[in-house]
Amino acid sequence: MEYVYAALILNESGEEINEDNITGVLEAAGVDVEESRVKALVAALEDVDIEEAVAEAAAAPAAPAAGAAGGDESEESEDEAEEEAEAEEEAEEAGDDEDEEASGEGLGDLFG
Repeated sequence: MEYVYAALILNESGEEINEDNITGVLEAAGVDVEESRVKALVAALEDVDIEEAVAEAAAAPAAPAAGAAGGDESEESEDEAEEEAEAEEEAEEAGDDEDEEASGEGLGDLFG
């Protein structure tokens, strides 16, 4: 991952992504640089618009863990997810009240 991070740092700073620059960033970070990995990364990123790739990755929804096969199953899993989220919110709201009460009592004990 540090090789990809080095490329992202170079892209963000406006520097050219080449073998020398990636090696320099990695060495500055104290990484033992493997030339073959640097060459492979530079070759892989040659025709890639990094800004566009990052934007697409940020906009892509997370893949479902189980991966539903049918339409009905995906609708059911969405409903289940919504129900779980609502249950979690209710539990958090109930927990917040308890936390406030408990913390108020504790402060009273501290300050008399």
